[in-house]
Parts: sequence; structure tokens; C-alpha cells
Amino acid sequence: MDDDNPVARWEQRTEIPLFLASLVFMAAYATRVLAVNLPWGWRNLCGFAMLALWMVFAADYAVRWRLGGQRFLRFATTHLLHTAVVLLPLLRPLRIVPLYDVIQRRQGEPRLSLYARVIAYASLSTLLLGLSGALAVYQQERGAPGSTMHTFGDAVWWAASTLSTVGYGDITPVTPLGRVIATGMMACGLGLLGAVTGSFSSWLMQIFSRESDERPPGR
Repeated sequence: MDDDNPVARWEQRTEIPLFLASLVFMAAYATRVLAVNLPWGWRNLCGFAMLALWMVFAADYAVRWRLGGQRFLRFATTHLLHTAVVLLPLLRPLRIVPLYDVIQRRQGEPRLSLYARVIAYASLSTLLLGLSGALAVYQQERGAPGSTMHTFGDAVWWAASTLSTVGYGDITPVTPLGRVIATGMMACGLGLLGAVTGSFSSWLMQIFSRESDERPPGR
């Protein structure tokens, strides 16, 4: 992207701070979910921090929209990651996906190949999405009648089996919102798994094709 573009300049200045803000948001949310006996004052502080960070991301979204000069509906549909992190706060750590490119634009050409970057993005996105999903589902499921998710460890195990598309079925969400989250994680798991598998297969085909081209005739 051209550095003279106002959107590019905005990204260069804000992407790293916004990613760090997303990690703070995740930490505040995890504290509220996991620290059951957290004092009332600290719980309110975490809630205020989450609200303030949400407003920061909403402001960033509005600035990107105005700088882009597009109609709002078109902007929302062509910038799905930014739209998702505003509508679904727990997806905000997925801003790691564009973060690498922003850093590399400051240093020159990316050091990793396209295949390695796709695999790295998908792997880190899976880790962050799994943690976010485990927190969100555990918050809904703990204490629910008939729930099989009694500890956060159960939630992590469930998230791992869901994102990997294994789905053992030993732990399943029973609340309506928990099942909605599970459906989204299933879809994301299929997409991320497909990205990694496709990139790895393309890389292998490239290696085999290169070896075939370099092989001397008659051998």
C-alpha cells in the first residue's frame, strides 16, 4: 500500500498500539471471567477498561471509514476483520494478522515467504481464537443446568477439539449463546485448517516442481 495514502499512514501509526490495546482487553476480560472472588472495585475497573478500549476500537473504525472515502456498507463488507473486531470484542487479538505486514513495511520486504506467513498467521489466530472462545463459552456455561463444562480447563479442551474439527463430544455447550459461539468457532476452525493445509500443500508442490525442473534430462 502507498505510504502517501492517508489510510496507510494511519495504519503505520496505530496498528501496534491497537494490538497492544487488544491484549489489555483480553487480559481484563480473562480477569473478570476467571477471578471469581475478585473484589467489586477491581471488577468495575476491568469493566471500565474493556468499555474504554471498545470505544478506542470503534473510533479507529470510524477514522478508517472516513479516510477510505467509501460508503459505510461497502467499507463494512470489504474490511471484514475490522468490522468483526468492533462487533465481537473477543476477536480483537486477531489484529496480529495485519500487524506483521505493518512492521515489515517499515523494514522493507517481508522476510517470510507467503506460505510461511499464511501458516504463521493461521496458527497464531487459532491460538488466540481458541483462548477467546474458551473464555466466552466458559462464562456462559459454568453453573448452567446440565452443563458438562465445570472448569476453565474443560473449556480449553473443548475449544481445542472444536477448532481442530475433532469434536469428541465429551464436553458440549448447553446454553443458547454458548452454542452460537461454538458454531462460529467451528466455521473459523474449518477456515483456518483449510488455510494451513492448502498453503502446506502448495509449498510441497512448489518444492517437487522445482526439483523436477532441476533434475538433469534422462534421469
